[in-house]
Amino acid sequence: MTEALFREDAYLRDMAATVVAHTAEGGIVLDRSIFYPTGGGQPGDSGSVAWDGKELEIATTVKGDGEAIVLVPAAPMALPHVGVKLVQHLDWERRHRLMRMHTALHLLSVILPLPVTGGQIGAEKGRLDFLMPEPPEDREAVEAALNALVDSDLPVSQSWISEAELEANPSLVKTMSVAPPRGRGAIRLVQIGEGSEVIDLQPCGGTHVARTSEIGGLRLGKIESKGKQNRRVNLYLM
Repeated sequence: MTEALFREDAYLRDMAATVVAHTAEGGIVLDRSIFYPTGGGQPGDSGSVAWDGKELEIATTVKGDGEAIVLVPAAPMALPHVGVKLVQHLDWERRHRLMRMHTALHLLSVILPLPVTGGQIGAEKGRLDFLMPEPPEDREAVEAALNALVDSDLPVSQSWISEAELEANPSLVKTMSVAPPRGRGAIRLVQIGEGSEVIDLQPCGGTHVARTSEIGGLRLGKIESKGKQNRRVNLYLM
């Protein structure tokens, strides 16, 4: 099992850890990880690990067996032995852009309050697919509303509820294509806003910025038809 440090603090950039296993494919499993593994539409983190004067570039991060998080090297080379202590170095610039985009897509689901049928988070571009028979009449109004929420500087926080509480509040789940992770006994909720100004609350395991103002400017891209009832809304960081 790997302790997922990014769940509690998405701003960790460097952290010591111990190698606990290797995978058959040549990956590294650590006892604790600041690297987010691919999932929920968010790509796995990249960066490097360093030990004993050596450095290994990490191309991506994926989920392993059980609760393991696997760091995937960018090229084959000798791995640090099990038991070795090393330091993780996150590609912070890329991760921060992914955090900005992930929170921005949550805002998009607020501006377009429709069932979400799919999504993808990128460092430059993201998108959500909606159950949307007709496109928005005023694209510019959607973009303006998004940027207004960004400028509102709303706090982004997290909390945890039980699986039973989620079952009792099914409206919290916006995504039709990705079910919240279950079997851990608790579900992580990401909240935007506070008090009477909470604008969004939904299950999410990804990484987010601390305040909406950190997202920066957003540009609405193409709105594409993806079937009779589905439309894809593309979004760009500026």
